Amino acid sequence: MPNDVAYTLTFNDISPEEHSLVGGKCASLCEMTQAGVKVPPGFAVTTHAFSAMLDQSGLGLEIAHMLSGIDAGDVDSVDRASQAIRIHFCSHRMPASVESAIRTAYQAMGDNVPVAVRSSATAEDLPDASFAGQQDTYLWVVGADDVVEKVRDCWASMFSTRALTYREKNGIANEQVLMAVGVQKMVNARSAGVAMTLDPRTGDRTRVVIDASWGLGEMVVSGVVTPDNFSIDKVLGKIIDRRISDKHVELVPDTARGETVEREVDTARRTSPSLSDDEVFAIVSLARLLEKQKRCPQDIEWAIDADLPSGENLLALQSRPETVWSKKAPSDARKYTTGTLGIVGALTQHINK
Repeated sequence: MPNDVAYTLTFNDISPEEHSLVGGKCASLCEMTQAGVKVPPGFAVTTHAFSAMLDQSGLGLEIAHMLSGIDAGDVDSVDRASQAIRIHFCSHRMPASVESAIRTAYQAMGDNVPVAVRSSATAEDLPDASFAGQQDTYLWVVGADDVVEKVRDCWASMFSTRALTYREKNGIANEQVLMAVGVQKMVNARSAGVAMTLDPRTGDRTRVVIDASWGLGEMVVSGVVTPDNFSIDKVLGKIIDRRISDKHVELVPDTARGETVEREVDTARRTSPSLSDDEVFAIVSLARLLEKQKRCPQDIEWAIDADLPSGENLLALQSRPETVWSKKAPSDARKYTTGTLGIVGALTQHINK
């Protein structure tokens, strides 16, 4: 590995030519950061670091050997190989130059800053395949030692049973996928969730649909809570449907323990809206901006930071292409933006320019 290889890059410093080194998630964070979208600061551990881990330790050859004997149709076979690979990752020390680069980049963020450590595979979030949720994410990681450990755990998660099975099912060779890792300042989320720049039930691109709940958005993404749901008409700029749910639990930071904890939501907030109307429209504006920037429907993770003043507290955590309706035939998508909804195709095209 050349001495001038970059093992880490900050979101501000990643050039378009380097997007292939940082994976889909980190490339998206870089694009948003450089476009002026409010994003928690952080850095990417590049695929060069992952390759160094595999090559310098001999781990790559060990993994290839363990995968050569699995039967992709036998879940137990895949699971055994996955567990063995994770054990091998833990038994190999990270190359000293890689570990030093990660420690230096983390320390540049401040003194023991709590961070999220997120996997960012090079093939994830493509229009015809979604790797979202297949690799690991670790929240409220504090201290350089733990950051280094969690980066290695993220690398190992590329070989989870679910990820291995998915790649086999979709004809993606394991050697075609490399793993980068994003290290990003934690958000003290009062509310969080996801926003889609189309209606996920119908593919209607004249809508923005928001799911929101209290605390960190992992409770929404994982389906632990039934979130509040808002449907907004992009053209009219109106909330046309809202469903406020009983949000019984939230995931919040425990600063004393240095981790996130699940806790019961107090009675007064359980059935109260997790977003004000002003916050709903701020999320809509963010969603439309990202859709225009990326030139396709987006699936966006966002958070309202309790530590920031109102009007400045909306942060984008991730934006990736929507992967369900993008696979539909054009005729399937068009029928939901014309006719029965009363919105002609030309108007749909106009609002998405």
